[in-house]
Amino acid sequence: MRVSVVLCTHTMERYDDCQAAAESVLAQTYDDVELVLVSDGDRDMYEQYESDFGDRDDVLTHCNDENVGLLESRNNGAEVATGDVVAFIDDDAIADEEWVAALVDAYERHDALAVGGRMTPAWVAGKPSFLPAEFYWLIGVTHRGFGPNGDPDEPGVVRNTFGSNISFDRDVFLELGGFDDDIGGRQGEKNLQGGETELCARLRSEYDEGVYYTPDALVAHKIFDYRTDPGWLVDRAFWQGYSKRGMEVFVPESTGEESDFLGDLLFRFLPSRLRELVASPSLGAVLQLFFLFLLTGSVGVGYLYGMYVWR
Repeated sequence: MRVSVVLCTHTMERYDDCQAAAESVLAQTYDDVELVLVSDGDRDMYEQYESDFGDRDDVLTHCNDENVGLLESRNNGAEVATGDVVAFIDDDAIADEEWVAALVDAYERHDALAVGGRMTPAWVAGKPSFLPAEFYWLIGVTHRGFGPNGDPDEPGVVRNTFGSNISFDRDVFLELGGFDDDIGGRQGEKNLQGGETELCARLRSEYDEGVYYTPDALVAHKIFDYRTDPGWLVDRAFWQGYSKRGMEVFVPESTGEESDFLGDLLFRFLPSRLRELVASPSLGAVLQLFFLFLLTGSVGVGYLYGMYVWR
């Protein structure tokens, strides 16, 4: 089984991180990996790709004619790829050396059409003491409560995983038309996220299949300083709430996991945190509890704003 890993970036300012991500893909223990590097309309980036990787048989390079956004760039990468499976990783991530091997193992064991793995944090600016693990999804990291039974250590079928650690049978991906860049991503409707959610909803609709989640397939997401800023996190939570409402409108069957997570948050995680605070009071515990309420409220306000927009 050949696995093509698509890695996209759009500016030379991110090249060092992109190069590190590329090198982590090329260092995989699995021996049939193809790296597809996509420059989103930046010729300098494309020429740098060619300079650094163009002499390798296991690397393909592609440059979009213009800046089209992340989702269409991923689609273009999948089009030029030659693997049986197409996997995606972001330019600010580092793949564990066993990442692809774990994905392939899940495909072979479970006859899956899509497989995703676990995102772990790489705290570039240090771990913030106030950020509760229930909201790690705001920074692109697998959160407390994720998983087929609300346990991120448990493998099984989920709706979708993060776009920086998800893969598809390439034929199925192309038959579905890839990601719909009119709904999610960095182009189109302002701050509306959900490209993976929408695509995986179509996968479920067309094939009656979800994404098989394997926590052994690890990708580390670099958490830069701006992502640990409280103001940025509150703003991010607001727009995520907005996006949840957007997904309800565009893909009505896609939002069940959010309802399950909210139930866990209110009736499982919040009571346990209150018990921990009473048993062992600390400033960190108080701050995390405060931000649990604050970020939940921000998501709720964003959702209400989305209801106003999409009346």
